[in-house]
Amino acid sequence: MDLLRGAIRTYAWGSRTAIAEFTGRPVPAAHPEAELWFGAHPGDPARLENADGETSLLDALVADPEGQLGPAARARFGDVLPFLVKVLAADEPLSLQAHPSAEQAAEGYLREERLGIPITSPVRNYRDTSHKPELLVALQQFEALAGFRPVAQTIELLRSLAVSDLDPFIDLLNDQSDADGLRALFTTWITAPQPDIDVLIPAVLDGAIHYVSGGATQFAAEAKTVLELGERYPGDAGVLAALLLNRITLGPGEAIFLPAGNLHTYLRGTALEVMANSDNVLRGGLTPKHVDVPELLRVLDFTPTTEAHLRPPTHRDGLSLVYDTPADEFAASVLTLGDEQVGHEVDAPSRHGSGQGPQILLCTEGSTTVHGKSGKLTLSRGSAAWVAADDGPIRLVAHEPTKLFRATVGL
Repeated sequence: MDLLRGAIRTYAWGSRTAIAEFTGRPVPAAHPEAELWFGAHPGDPARLENADGETSLLDALVADPEGQLGPAARARFGDVLPFLVKVLAADEPLSLQAHPSAEQAAEGYLREERLGIPITSPVRNYRDTSHKPELLVALQQFEALAGFRPVAQTIELLRSLAVSDLDPFIDLLNDQSDADGLRALFTTWITAPQPDIDVLIPAVLDGAIHYVSGGATQFAAEAKTVLELGERYPGDAGVLAALLLNRITLGPGEAIFLPAGNLHTYLRGTALEVMANSDNVLRGGLTPKHVDVPELLRVLDFTPTTEAHLRPPTHRDGLSLVYDTPADEFAASVLTLGDEQVGHEVDAPSRHGSGQGPQILLCTEGSTTVHGKSGKLTLSRGSAAWVAADDGPIRLVAHEPTKLFRATVGL
């Protein structure tokens, strides 16, 4: 068991305060810090820290896969850690994006390898062969767009903007089945000539302004979001695509699960993510980065969904709140140690029994000492531990009310 130092990723949409403050470093940071990676992805592996110095978690897995990962995880996923934990801090909207299925990722990776596109190329879509189901758990209020909204509600929204230029597109939705209508409308907008986009977006923004200034409330959040995106990304067809997605607000501890093909963007806030160990992203707009429209259309799932359907069910397991997802690569939970546990040694619930898989523990509130077979270490807010498979089960002694986010192999 070792302290795990995350790898900071700097992107323009990140925050100069959120991750720095979370990890106890000076604020503001020198650059916008968007993500803090705790995992063994080759693109940016975390570091293990102990009395002997530090080493890459990726190197530790290579040196001792059986001890670090355990036989069950190795049998299912080979000698790699199948999940990646991130802290995400968005001060600005991310790109509109989706992730491929496992089959699409494998096929796309091999296709781009045959074409000789370098892994680091800005036009590369597939940087590995894995799909990327992901669970996002809010640390504070978090705003997102995710999943195509039921068509009847989208038609109501478009009509409420009272923009005559939208009438043909409303008809397009009305004249087909829901998924086919959404595919036709999204494809029309994302492939439209720029002169047409440059006419339609200002008309939509004017409609949104009139809607908000008129005091209407049903779609106020959607209208304000379109205005924000239109100001930040003028002339980007992704502004129109945002009208088709569920507008979601998460409170602390609330979550959404995004399967393959789900079109989404995160607008603002700080959250935890756990996902399959992949960096495959297909972008659809709201970004200066590469947008491959044909490939995006190949992976998108246009089946309408609701916000309620995107929120994963949860259940209690002793001190843990477990987020139930269909992902094989990971299982995620939050362990809460309240006043009654402070100073007392408690067992951390284990979904798979002792010693069957590795764990990443990230302290989000308070302070606790973690005991394993090899020793103990103390975690405070913003610090994390790597617990190897052969070091469980673990026990906890909280020094104050504490919350730990725990990611394990799903199996």
